[in-house]
Amino acid sequence: MRLDRGNRLTLACQLAARDVLRYTPGGVPIVRFTVGHASRQVEAGGERGVELELACVAVEEQAKVIAAAPLGIGLELAGFLAPKARSGRQLVLHVTEIRFAEGVVHAPTQQRS
Repeated sequence: MRLDRGNRLTLACQLAARDVLRYTPGGVPIVRFTVGHASRQVEAGGERGVELELACVAVEEQAKVIAAAPLGIGLELAGFLAPKARSGRQLVLHVTEIRFAEGVVHAPTQQRS
C-alpha cells in the first residue's frame, strides 16, 4: 500500500470550541473541535487579511490532548483534510500532530517537552 503524502496541512490557530471527549464503540477516544485563524497573506503582489474557522477531529492521544487544552490556547496543528461525510463536500482537518504555542509538543513520533 502506498501512502500519499500530498494531503498535508499545517495551520497556526487558536482553539475556539470543543465538543466533549467521547469514545467509539471500539473504545477509541475522539473529539471534534473548531479552531480559528487570523493572518496577513501576500497574494498577487498584494497583502490581504485572512480570517477563518476550521472544523477538526482528533483521535486517540491527540483527542485526549485537545480535550484537556484550555479554549483560546495557541496551537500549530498538522494533519490531513477529508470530507466530513462520505458523500459530503464539507472538509474537516484530521489532526495528527499538535504543537502548543508554549512549546509543548505532541505528535505520534515525538515526546512532550
